[in-house]
Amino acid sequence: MKLGVITDGISRDLDHALSVMDEFDLDYAELQFINDKEVGDMDRAERTSALELIKRHEKKVSCISRHLFAGMPMATSKPGDELHTKHMDALKRCIDMAHEFDCPLVRIMTGKKEMILWGLNGAEKWNVAHGAWDAQLPLIAPAVELAKQEGITLVVETGNGTMVNSCYTGRKLIDDLNAKDTLKVLWDPANNCWCGETAYPDGYEELRGGYLGHIHIKDVIADAPRATLEVRPMLGGQLADQFQPMADALRADAYDGTISFESVYHPGNGNYEEGFRQNIGVFKQIFG
Repeated sequence: MKLGVITDGISRDLDHALSVMDEFDLDYAELQFINDKEVGDMDRAERTSALELIKRHEKKVSCISRHLFAGMPMATSKPGDELHTKHMDALKRCIDMAHEFDCPLVRIMTGKKEMILWGLNGAEKWNVAHGAWDAQLPLIAPAVELAKQEGITLVVETGNGTMVNSCYTGRKLIDDLNAKDTLKVLWDPANNCWCGETAYPDGYEELRGGYLGHIHIKDVIADAPRATLEVRPMLGGQLADQFQPMADALRADAYDGTISFESVYHPGNGNYEEGFRQNIGVFKQIFG
């Protein structure tokens, strides 16, 4: 399988991050933040410099990952309003960057999470955030149409606090938009711990049949009653017994996308590169 890393999880200094990737024979760079800018905000000179570094280190770019549409409030956001237009303009810049960097994927997110979207046997009256899911669809549909025109695949991340926070809701979004040819799920099983979705087999089964486009890997302990999330070393969190069967299933199904290690763990000192170095060997052993 194709292994890589989100580069700013090592360092926002792209040259240094790529040099560390060289040390560990990682070929696929996922770009999110470079120096002090998020992808999509870099000027031409900055993009040219980054592309030269990618070529010098002989890497491929797996995904252009900006937090597109993240945090949009479902109750007030409308297609074409100021906030939506801002995100669409950023998406256009990210698609241009994807073409420039010969990258097949652009990451999007979804709007701010409403806790209960559907209900039964009384809950549909008292507990559901009525209209929230349907309000999201016309916000994402123009992004799908733009990507289709540009020959780019969008991947929607399963986020902690976003409308799509599980493999089930990721698949439902794709089906509701009839967008399976252009929109895939960026599966982050650690993020899905927050909503209680078991990564394997439950989450993985939702993505079978062509819904999976990209993967992020990290380990966590999600404590919803205490509203606390702790990033753990690989095999030190609640995904410890699920990583290997996930990897086995991906191999058996001939998954040909990239798996990015998301280096957001530090050993209490704020040093994410140190966390990367402590954990990348386990990641490679399981998924390599």
